[in-house]
Parts: sequence; structure tokens; C-alpha cells
Amino acid sequence: MLAKRLITILPDLTMEEAMEITKIHSIAGELKRDGLIMNRPFRMPHHSVPINTIIGGGKIPKPGEISLAHNGVLFLDELAEYGRSTLEALREPLEEKEITINRLNGNYRFPCNFMLIASTNPCPCGYLGDEEKECKCTEQEIHKYLKKISGPLLDRIDIQIEVKRPKYEKIMSKNKNETSLDIRKRVNNARNIQVERYKKFGIYSNAQLNSRLMAQFCILDKRGEMLLEQAFIKLKLSVRAHERILKVARTIADLDGEKCINYKHIAEAIQYRSLDKFI
Repeated sequence: MLAKRLITILPDLTMEEAMEITKIHSIAGELKRDGLIMNRPFRMPHHSVPINTIIGGGKIPKPGEISLAHNGVLFLDELAEYGRSTLEALREPLEEKEITINRLNGNYRFPCNFMLIASTNPCPCGYLGDEEKECKCTEQEIHKYLKKISGPLLDRIDIQIEVKRPKYEKIMSKNKNETSLDIRKRVNNARNIQVERYKKFGIYSNAQLNSRLMAQFCILDKRGEMLLEQAFIKLKLSVRAHERILKVARTIADLDGEKCINYKHIAEAIQYRSLDKFI
């Protein structure tokens, strides 16, 4: 439910992004009408599909789901049910934002700058860690189930949240929630801040920051530095995870309208790495 609604709060498409999406869908033969596609794509391939469907390929190479999700969302439900080789094939595209398919008659390169959203149960029965229902799985079954999700793949996922079963009173709550339109306004404001900040560098979002630019734009106060150092040591984080925490913290600060990253932004970003220790 959360994954399907995320598409409603993503930043508005630029004309350049709309043209890229339309070209890819045209090449794949997926255009259903004339004109530009003006909505971000949301792709949800089943876990039983072959690897070529996900990353692209075939005798005459065509874009796969990762390219059809370009500038949009790729949602992998029941992540641990996908084949290990399929999941590992996502590692390079997540880093490079493009996929290269090699064939005898040439190399084909397709863009794939997508947002990956994935969900999975913590074990085969789904009740590991549940406060109300006991897990029936053995330790071996749990290990085998989660083994498909490798550390390097998890390392490339910026935000990792363990979702608990909601209480009945929360499901039936009459409290008025923030609308997608309101959230989208805040997201657009944060994106505009980033576009303005990075206009001299040819990028438009925090996710595109390299190490040099991070040193310039992700400066922490002393408390924030100490907290991040403690988390790095305690959670045994990789360099990649360290950089991703900084980028997420920079984005949280932008959503708050803050010019500098402070302690609370780092603390929130660290909380979003909850599955590092779990997997």
C-alpha cells in the first residue's frame, strides 16, 4: 500500500524526464497512446519472471523492467522470493543508473535511473519478531530465506524500515492525515532547493552527489559527527552506507528547510538503516 502511494508524492516530472520515459516505452513497444508520458512509471514485476524481464535482453535486446521504471519506481514485492541471480544483477544498475547488454552484434545501453522499493517478510511464515503471533520457522529456514538478500544489495538501499503489525485502533482511527498533495508540495520544495544548490554542477538531487560534492554540501556539526561515528562503529557500516546516511540526512534537512545538517537529521537518517543488523 505504501509503495503504490509513493508515486503520488514524488516530484513533478520535468519535460526532459518525460521525453526520456516516452522514448524508452516507445522502444519497448509499450506506448498505449500518442504524446508524452507525463506520469512517473510504477513497475511491479512478479517474482517468478525471468532475469531478462527485469534487466532487459533477448535476441533483439529490449529494455527490461528497470529501464521501464526509469525516472519512476520499481517495486519488488516479496523480495526474498526473487532468484539470487536476479537480485545480484540489480547491484550495478543501482550504482551506475544504466544497464549495458552485450551481444555478438553489439552492445546495447539503456538508462535505468529508478527508485527501488522492496518489501519482504522476515521469515517464511512471516511472524518473526511479531509481538502477538509466534514464529514457527527454524533458524535454518530463516537463514535460507534471507540468504538471497545479500549484504552488498542491502547496502545500496538507502532507507530500510522494519514495519510492525498495526494496532486495530490505529487502523480505525478517525484522525485526519496529511494528504498526498500536501506532502508533494514539500517534496517539490525540497527538490527546488536541490536544483538551485547544484545548478553549477550539472546535477539536480542529493542522490547524485559524489564524494567531492558531499564534502562541500554535507557538513555536520560536532554532535552530528560524533553520532555518525558511533553508528558507523556499532553497526559496522560500510563506506557506501556512511555516504548514503549523509545523503538522506541532507534530504531530511532540505525537507525541514534547514541549510545545515544538524544532529536530529543525522539521528533520523541512522534510524532508517534498521535492517543492516537484521539481515
